Amino acid sequence: MSLPPFRDRHDAGRRLADALARHAPLHAPVILALPRGGVPVGWEVARALRAPLDVMVVRKLGVPGHEELAMGAIASGGIRVVSDEVVQALAIPARVLADTAVMEEDELLRRERAFRGDRPATRLAGCTVVLVDDGLATGSTMLAAVAAARAASAARVVVAVPVAPRETCRTLSEHADEVLCLSTPARFRAVGDWYDDFSQVDDDEVRRLLGMGAEPPA
Repeated sequence: MSLPPFRDRHDAGRRLADALARHAPLHAPVILALPRGGVPVGWEVARALRAPLDVMVVRKLGVPGHEELAMGAIASGGIRVVSDEVVQALAIPARVLADTAVMEEDELLRRERAFRGDRPATRLAGCTVVLVDDGLATGSTMLAAVAAARAASAARVVVAVPVAPRETCRTLSEHADEVLCLSTPARFRAVGDWYDDFSQVDDDEVRRLLGMGAEPPA
């Protein structure tokens, strides 16, 4: 394997911001990062574009016993996206899907409280929303994020990520107004393979970045 193209998430965010600035003019964008890993990336994008930063909390619905495989995802605002292909192929009962969604909804609400505290979510109606993550595999969580932004009456929804499989980007382009993937490797195993440093991001770092002004991270 060649060396990973990104040093860390902040490096990826700076490069993503440069690409967004060259790609197309974004009128008064709002940057929504998918926590946790997407927040350092989104912070760099928001800083470069002088745009507000918030989180779009999403949760993958993993197949019981094979949680790394997504059978769907949920997002803020009661949004649920289901992978019909996975559900049908594995004959997953509707009850299992519903029970998993209820469990993940509890965690979604916990994270919203942990990240925002008493602050209300950023108003998206009429805005250009840029959804940012540190990378995508199947894209199920990003599909839920796009649906949530649409439900909040965003005028335009742009997906921007450092790395993702080409097929995932193609699928997302059918739902978002625009998709920008810096790298679409032919052989894709995991997002972390494309970073030198893919250290875990904890809740404290998310809160710190959401509360920071223009000071660069330590």
